[in-house]
Amino acid sequence: MSGQVGNNILRTSGVVAATAAGLNWVSTVVTASTLTAEAGNGYFINTTSNTCTITLPSSAEAGDQIVFMDYVRTWGTNKIIIDSNGLNYQGEDDTFTVEYETSGETVNIVYADATQGWIPLDDDVVTDAPVAPPTQKALFGFGVVSATRTAVTNLVNSSGVVATDTAGVGTARTELSAAGYGVDKAIFAFGHNGSAYTNVSNLVSNSGVVATDTSGVGTIRTSAEGARYGVGLAIFAYGQNGGTSYNISNLVSNVGVVATDTAGVGTARVAANAASYGVGLAIYAYGYAGGDLSMSNLVSFTGVVAADVTGVGTARRELSAAEYGGDKAIFAYGNTGSKVSMSNLVSNTGVVATDVSGVGTARGRLAGAKYGGDKAIFAYGEGSELSMSNLVNNSGVVAADVTGVGTARHGVAAAGYSISA
Repeated sequence: MSGQVGNNILRTSGVVAATAAGLNWVSTVVTASTLTAEAGNGYFINTTSNTCTITLPSSAEAGDQIVFMDYVRTWGTNKIIIDSNGLNYQGEDDTFTVEYETSGETVNIVYADATQGWIPLDDDVVTDAPVAPPTQKALFGFGVVSATRTAVTNLVNSSGVVATDTAGVGTARTELSAAGYGVDKAIFAFGHNGSAYTNVSNLVSNSGVVATDTSGVGTIRTSAEGARYGVGLAIFAYGQNGGTSYNISNLVSNVGVVATDTAGVGTARVAANAASYGVGLAIYAYGYAGGDLSMSNLVSFTGVVAADVTGVGTARRELSAAEYGGDKAIFAYGNTGSKVSMSNLVSNTGVVATDVSGVGTARGRLAGAKYGGDKAIFAYGEGSELSMSNLVNNSGVVAADVTGVGTARHGVAAAGYSISA
């Protein structure tokens, strides 16, 4: 049974649940970095000095309501993070986090049921979009060694240590790409197997195990670079087959299913790269189309590729990219006619910065991925066949070479996986 008593909703259990008009506003302003919220309360949240992580009740009934108000309009500087504490939030489970980062915002949430969980009455599509937890590990896979394709992989732990070779599964190939998908998994796709272009894909579990080939979808090609976008989704875009370059893209669902081609946007090119940035966004940059390029193309939260943006930094190809710092990206290394080791940082609004002087061995046809939650790693590549790696800290600083582990090779791909350190 349900009904109203004055300004309150009567729960099915017979207990009265407070609604907005009947909220108990807590008079003490919250300034701490954590808050354990209670149903029926309203809270003034002051994030002047720090972000605030709010833990919701571990159990709730229909009609439970909580309100959070930006006390001094500082959420745009220091956001609030909502931990749904085992319950769903807007239909997403508790492996996702929810962030609000708009100054002056008020968040008014009501519990519906086990399926949808907590639902905001005032919903901002961007600022309260569920955010997948950061991946902690990475893997590098496939590539070519002295003209011989390989399918070996190398796992990277949450400290950035590269492991020895794991025997390959799936079609040995090079110039493929990889991206994370779901909460904690990855996918390799496309490439060249030594005799033909291919569009096969291989899913990677959250323990780093590569599955056998999945029949291909989309135009067969190499250099269809990949990145995460949205919530648990991925995109592969651009690439080439023979002398034909493409600007098509293929979206990947949160269960690793690759979709058919989407008509292209931006300059068709090869040997670009891509990374995630911001909240659920991605960026493609650089590449080759009759000459080296420095343009970029942003990818929206829904996987729509935007038109070319005039490039910043040295035009080049065969570089790599990765997310770092939680919401930023870095493009590094590459080929301008000779191998280079420079890097370009990307802000959390997708703005590419000017060149940073290179660190580590100049090379191309390497790969990069996020690890450790907010750091990145670049490894392998071509100068000769190389196996060294370079770690990137959460400020985007590239470290010196680390002696290589695993088979030296180039044309390799990499992605982050696993939310467990």
